[in-house]
Amino acid sequence: MKRALGVCYYPEHWPEKIWAKDAAQMVDAGITWVRIGEFAWSRIEPEPGRFTFDWLDRAIATLAAVGLKIVLGTPTCTPPRWMLEKHPDMLALDREGHPRKFGSRRHYCFSHAGYRAESGRIAEVLGDRYGRDPRIQAWQIDNEYGCHDTVLSYSKAARDAFRDWLAQRYQSPQALNAAWGNVFWSMEYTDLDQIDLPNLTVTQANPSHELAFRRFSSDQVVRYHEVQVAALRARTDAPLIHNYMGRVLDFDHFDVGRSIDISSWDSYPIGFLSDRLDASPERKARYLRQGDPDMQAFHHDLYRAVGRDNRWWVMEQQPGPVNWAPYNPAPLPGMVRLWTWEAFAHGAEVVSYFRWRQAPFAQEQMHAGLLRPDNAPAPGLAEARLVADELSQMPDVEQTRAPVALIFDYASDWSWSVLPQGADFTYFGLMMDAYRGLRRLGLSVDILPSSTTDLSPYALVLAPGLASVPTALADALGSTLALIGPRSNAVTPELTIPTPLGPNLPGLDVTVARVESLPPGITRPVSGGGAIHRWSEDLEGRAEVILATEAGDPVMMRSGMTSYLGGWPDDALWQRILLALCAEAGLDTTILPEGVRIRDGKYFTYAFNYNSEDSVIKGEKIPAAGVRWWPRQPRAKA
Repeated sequence: MKRALGVCYYPEHWPEKIWAKDAAQMVDAGITWVRIGEFAWSRIEPEPGRFTFDWLDRAIATLAAVGLKIVLGTPTCTPPRWMLEKHPDMLALDREGHPRKFGSRRHYCFSHAGYRAESGRIAEVLGDRYGRDPRIQAWQIDNEYGCHDTVLSYSKAARDAFRDWLAQRYQSPQALNAAWGNVFWSMEYTDLDQIDLPNLTVTQANPSHELAFRRFSSDQVVRYHEVQVAALRARTDAPLIHNYMGRVLDFDHFDVGRSIDISSWDSYPIGFLSDRLDASPERKARYLRQGDPDMQAFHHDLYRAVGRDNRWWVMEQQPGPVNWAPYNPAPLPGMVRLWTWEAFAHGAEVVSYFRWRQAPFAQEQMHAGLLRPDNAPAPGLAEARLVADELSQMPDVEQTRAPVALIFDYASDWSWSVLPQGADFTYFGLMMDAYRGLRRLGLSVDILPSSTTDLSPYALVLAPGLASVPTALADALGSTLALIGPRSNAVTPELTIPTPLGPNLPGLDVTVARVESLPPGITRPVSGGGAIHRWSEDLEGRAEVILATEAGDPVMMRSGMTSYLGGWPDDALWQRILLALCAEAGLDTTILPEGVRIRDGKYFTYAFNYNSEDSVIKGEKIPAAGVRWWPRQPRAKA
């Protein structure tokens, strides 16, 4: 399968007389795929049951006439105004009980049965008309689940559905009371219909109640999603896709991904650096026009794992300044090309730019496209065209297994969001630090779900912050070189403290006796270099002490091939730990210059320079915002 470029296009935004020219220019730029329709419900069905397909038919014909492959989106993230009149209670409510009103997008509650049925209906209508149309070569379901904090809804529909979910999970109020520890503060229920949503309480709601609501809310996304999947599966053989987001963890993407064919995500590196990444002001300034060197790669690897058979795309790639972050600088020249090649190096089939032409109106009028609003080329277009030329000389999609795996678990993020115990403890931040530590050593990484049962292909596996370790995964971790912790297997799936205390893993004689969170600026220096910050655990047990603080307290203990890490390392300590483990695993490492990263593909090794100045690696200069690749050589030690 050849790697290809795409673009997001909105024919309903533009006069029909320019569609053909747009399509021809897309082909001239080397674009193969075009996504349409995902926001167009009011133009497809302007009134209930009255459909106007003529414009969409002509748009499809115009695009396909020049050979473009079309991704057709179901328009369910933008319900038209008449939908609210038909279902006035369909809106989500925020944590304060305020409605998320009409006037933007994603204004629906996943639990609302009426709107779920309407979404299935419009998917059926579109599938009936276009499902067997060979010009439609893929389908996108909805758009960016969870964007704008829309997974958690505190509506009546959500409350009623939550009670039903609890009844199925616990069967009785007595079982629920026992699981949640509701004897505390007299929170016991005698009927499941007494249970409300965990908001507007005097102080924190029971953490078990909150985690159950997070699990329920994720399941509701899956339930909603699968209605459209079923509608389209019966009407098309084309692959089904959803476009996920960066650092949106409110639902389990692995659960959503099981029913569709291709995972995709929307990559906005500069917006994410400003808006979604925990980083120092100095780091944000350094990468102001490039984005963080690991944020995009992390999500590439995550969504490769979410995709069926590791199939994944970038559905929306930032081509210029965005409009939604606190600050929106322009990309450094070369970065659009770098971001595109980085995705391909991680195994992407398609990278699609958002959008073809910058809109001159509405909420995203300040969001750049490949063309300016006056139709002149924007800077990103030339870089996209350059990538298209380069792709023509390159082999097919590169999928290859990495030597190192990182276990990622959405429920762990929910657990530590509910019960952080430290103001700056985030599961995502811990995972990013572990991932960044591996990447700074020149390593490629696979991200795996906690449902994984076979880790034998990997030389080294990391599982930091994994709140509850499934039994099958625990067994698998015991059979390979593994680093677990901190805060792994620390709670039950109900978010209560287990007995025996964690980590309680087979063959590992380590117990976490006490935990403490450390405020900014407070560290526990480790003998030999590096320090623990943010999170520290008191470790007991007969396992071998591998690392200790300068005061002599164990930091890392080991039995057999399993090590437990009892704290959050700083960068220097991560490097020490990972260099030692990689050497033991027989993995070749290279301490890379700041801002430079390597990815091994099937055919080539790719190097990316996120710096605003030239860098040198393996004797070869990589220009600022530059990419180099060379034939891949084995990198594991003999």
